[in-house]
Amino acid sequence: MVSDQFPPDFMWGVATASYQIEGAVAEGGRKPSVWDTFSQTPGRVLNGETGNPACDHYHRYETDIQLMVELGIKHYRFSIAWPRIIPDGRGTVNEAGLDFYQRLVDSLLKNGITPHATLFHWDSPQALEDLYGSWRSREMAQDFADYVAVVVNKLGDRITSWMTINEIPCFTHLGYQVNALPPHAPGTVVSRAKDVWQTSHHALLAHGLGVQAIRANSTFPCTISLVDNCAVTVPITESPEDILAAQKAFALCGQNGGITFPALTGSYSPVLLELLGNEAPDILPGDLEIIHQPLDQLGLNIYSATYVRASDNSQGFEFLGLPKGYPRMNMPWLNIVPECIYWGIRHISETLDRSDLPILITESGCAAEDELTSQGEVIDTDRIMYLRQHFKSAYRALVEGYPLKGYFVWSLMDNFEWAWGYQRRFGLIYMDYITQKRIPKASFQWYAECIRQNRVV
Repeated sequence: MVSDQFPPDFMWGVATASYQIEGAVAEGGRKPSVWDTFSQTPGRVLNGETGNPACDHYHRYETDIQLMVELGIKHYRFSIAWPRIIPDGRGTVNEAGLDFYQRLVDSLLKNGITPHATLFHWDSPQALEDLYGSWRSREMAQDFADYVAVVVNKLGDRITSWMTINEIPCFTHLGYQVNALPPHAPGTVVSRAKDVWQTSHHALLAHGLGVQAIRANSTFPCTISLVDNCAVTVPITESPEDILAAQKAFALCGQNGGITFPALTGSYSPVLLELLGNEAPDILPGDLEIIHQPLDQLGLNIYSATYVRASDNSQGFEFLGLPKGYPRMNMPWLNIVPECIYWGIRHISETLDRSDLPILITESGCAAEDELTSQGEVIDTDRIMYLRQHFKSAYRALVEGYPLKGYFVWSLMDNFEWAWGYQRRFGLIYMDYITQKRIPKASFQWYAECIRQNRVV
């Protein structure tokens, strides 16, 4: 018997993001994003590094697609840069930007790779930050929807898998902070928690209006997803008591109750709203109906999790810290909790009662301390260990009947890792940023064999 065999139609893929790989920040009519401005601000990014030239994917996408062919994937998730399409955020459309993505998609299709396009992965136009403060304004949601309509009108005959917005918590709750400098762009200091929650509410509105814009402008049948990085709660033991505790805790872990809940259920978690009190965002009549659009599937970006156990306190649960020696990969937050994949999927299906919703793992992977050997190789057995265990967790979800349809490894190649610059490597391909040479790592070969056998090897 062959173990850990995935379904024949399971989607194996890789994922990237525009600002992290494209470079060419001032070419083809593109204007600055908030991440261009943020990364050029002294002290905001490690070593003063920026997303230029990154992996120079704008000029080298054909090379990268051939590496995807070598890997054996049939599915590629990438993001489209709003400042390439509408450089001022609203108004004039830049045809050269649309043409780049048309060439990219055409090349993917020619090589038998299905494109999965994310319409926003954090790189919002700096012009809108200057105009009205980006996500602090409700105007951002409508401008996003207008941009989405332009892209879908142009590329909807080629792209049939659309993802609206990537990881709302990261560009809202990490991009805006109360009386402290946030670690992510636009890096805005605000005076109260309500202001931060208002940004994520506006992002949810953008998602809902974006879904409507896709459906109104796509002339071909397509699937539409939100890509969420909900904070996963894992029961320390799978006793009935600890499982119930993990389910109760899910609403108050990270920003789940104010992002995942309204997007998938149509309501903010009442437990969260009670906790926030006067710091809850202003929700206008009709907002929740816009936010709670029907979805064809959900993308989950999952890297780690928080352990939970039952407690006799008023909440019925407690979050558990980790011991000093707990294993982690090469990021401060990247604790190794392989059960996160299984429990992330299970929480969507059971805790939120959305068993009807097909799920893709749209990102999962790890940073490792990759080094070239004297033979010019990267033997990243630590990354293989991480991925193997997380694939097994995904397989468990499948065996138990949860609607998992695909798994996109983050990332195809090392890239600009936001505030960490080029000092953290998540790729299956090692990047020599000076020469732009691409070197497939041992994990690349391992993943190729998983895909070839369609199982965990």
